[in-house]
Amino acid sequence: MYNSQPALHGGESPSKAKARQTASTDERVGNEQIRELLRVYGLRTSLIRLKVIDALHHADRDGRSIGVRGVHTQLEQLDIPLSFLSVREVLKRLCAEGVISLGNDKCYSLSPQARAALEQPLAR
Repeated sequence: MYNSQPALHGGESPSKAKARQTASTDERVGNEQIRELLRVYGLRTSLIRLKVIDALHHADRDGRSIGVRGVHTQLEQLDIPLSFLSVREVLKRLCAEGVISLGNDKCYSLSPQARAALEQPLAR
């Protein structure tokens, strides 16, 4: 017999499936913006750079800055297995290139130029 309902992922509800699909689409758009940002700054794209900038961007949108430990914790919560030292080195490099800045409180935030670039819609 034919089942007219769409197959669900792990028994999740249709609304959760839609939310997961939307989040995936939003992440891809965000990743493209971050890729463009890295290109503008002359940096290669890597998973760790994408995720670190994404974490900083989310913190920035919430009106806060976060330190190395905060970024590392966010990545751990996303099941992204990166060492604390790797996160720190990426933050140092992004800071040296001017993508982010380190405040007196030892917290990182996006530079005004990087923030503006991430807020721009992608040209297609």
